[in-house]
Amino acid sequence: MAGPQIVAVASGSPAQRAGLQPGDEVLTIAGESPRDVIRWQLLSNGTQVALEIKRQEDFFSVLISKRDGEPLGAEVNTAVFDGVQTCDNHCEFCFVHQLPRGMRRSLYLKDDDYRLSFLYGNFTTLTRFNELDYERVISEQLSPLYVSIHATDPDVRAAILQNRRGAVSLRWLRLLLDAGIEVHGQVVVCPGVNDGAVLESTLAGVLERFAELRTLCVVPLGLSRYNRQPRMRLHTRSEAEAVVDLVEGWQLRFLQVLGRRLAFLADEYYLMSGRNFPNINHYEGFDMHEDGIGMARAFQSQFMTQGQKPTPPRSGFFAWADGAPADGYRAPRHGSAASGAVSVKLSKRHVARDAPAAVLTGTLGAAVVSPLVASLDRSDVRVLPVQNQFFGGNIGVTGLMVGSDVARVLAEQPEGDRYLLPDVCLSRGRFLDGTSPQELPRRVEIVSTHGQALRDALERN
Repeated sequence: MAGPQIVAVASGSPAQRAGLQPGDEVLTIAGESPRDVIRWQLLSNGTQVALEIKRQEDFFSVLISKRDGEPLGAEVNTAVFDGVQTCDNHCEFCFVHQLPRGMRRSLYLKDDDYRLSFLYGNFTTLTRFNELDYERVISEQLSPLYVSIHATDPDVRAAILQNRRGAVSLRWLRLLLDAGIEVHGQVVVCPGVNDGAVLESTLAGVLERFAELRTLCVVPLGLSRYNRQPRMRLHTRSEAEAVVDLVEGWQLRFLQVLGRRLAFLADEYYLMSGRNFPNINHYEGFDMHEDGIGMARAFQSQFMTQGQKPTPPRSGFFAWADGAPADGYRAPRHGSAASGAVSVKLSKRHVARDAPAAVLTGTLGAAVVSPLVASLDRSDVRVLPVQNQFFGGNIGVTGLMVGSDVARVLAEQPEGDRYLLPDVCLSRGRFLDGTSPQELPRRVEIVSTHGQALRDALERN
């Protein structure tokens, strides 16, 4: 197993004072070859940290002195040093199987690694979880974790995962809950497969067997135009309404029995069924805001309420892990702050601060943003929905907008206007299709995906 490679050293940090350099390979830390950045953090917490380093062909030891708990100040190239535990399920709704060719390689990796569940908030099915994994989670208190449930009936779950171990792997969920590990669950609802009576049975099974779950997210499957699974299809409106009615009925039961709602519907269900979003208190703290649970209601509240702080991301280890490289939705966006915008200049042509403004957003996001913009009663602000032709299907969330689709929409818009682009569709400054905002045909301003940030940007007109 190769050790982690240092890719950046913070100025003035203990790592820099000790002479560490980008390119150094860390063979051991505190005498141990760490498996991942979780172990890296735990081993580097003391005041004296010994490392074995390989620099090109040279090997040497380094003793770093620092304050207890002070970060080393060295960023490594990956979060998992011994290889990601890949997924051996074959879920028909898996979005990785619905990606077009030619995207960056990392997007095609299917993981089922409990460490990435802890680090990033990825969902794991626990089908590859074992006794050693369980012992480590308990001993190091790796909490919270995120578990894909989909169905509590063993046969139905095995059929959904297309993996016979899916019938029994929820036993690990029971053991994790018994040990006090905080777990968030998820059910991806596929029409005609695990909705209706199956979903009813799943919610009953959660109450009977897994009532200690922190939350249970009920989300619709996402289908791109590259889907090749004949059983997978979009919800009809009546099916979406039935899911909303069923889950809301169970929320009342959970409230009566547990004193909390436990199960929450993704925002898409309210949009698909034409229902209003619940009030703020309904979401009980927005624990699964990043999974699309209450994101629309939070955005509305932020937009309408001056001074409200951003809704925090779910509490993963990356909120404090030293040296952990961000990825996925935790990757650095474009440098925009919690409020305000960053302008991406594409030409020397000046854009006046009082120029008309247009808000770029996905088709689902437009359903949320348009009424908010209309409430401003301003003729100089408009919403530009971006139809997702890159993925197609029912993909309309703003976070999956790609540069080619944004460029298509902007090419038909006048020059000289202000175009506001939410940072949620960027990862390390690039869209999912690999393009950058600098390649767009109009200058854009990157705005934090937060209601107050959008309002602040619009009020600068």
